[in-house]
Amino acid sequence: MVLPKLPSIRSKREIGTSLSEINVTPFIDVMLVLLVIFMVTAPMMQSGIGVNLPRAETDTAPADPGLRLTVDKDKYIYFENSAININLLEGRLLNYFSGRPKKIVYLLADKELSYGFVVEIMDIAKKIGVETVALITEPIEVKDKNR
Repeated sequence: MVLPKLPSIRSKREIGTSLSEINVTPFIDVMLVLLVIFMVTAPMMQSGIGVNLPRAETDTAPADPGLRLTVDKDKYIYFENSAININLLEGRLLNYFSGRPKKIVYLLADKELSYGFVVEIMDIAKKIGVETVALITEPIEVKDKNR
């Protein structure tokens, strides 16, 4: 009876060394493709809320840090990237400003909203103790008056 030849230790090492090496080239290729995809799509992800702000000649850029409330033409109020109803606004503002020394609200309201609705939002903010409610506008390109 003939016994089968067992593999030598040398042949096991050769097989083991070739299988234990990891080829990182495909991994790097995949990572570079993912990086390019994220670089292309990242600017598209930060579109914001579509609001047509009223236009004014004066600059109304926020000087101090504060809360930005955005109100679209359908009367949805965006409070820290979540849409809320006007009935929930007072409670959210109370929670947000509790323990904060400065209470400033910047209101970005669509120009198609009624004046009464904007005043309601300002009234709610003033009722809970907000010191400043600033209306943000879009600047108008003023042409040179000397021409």
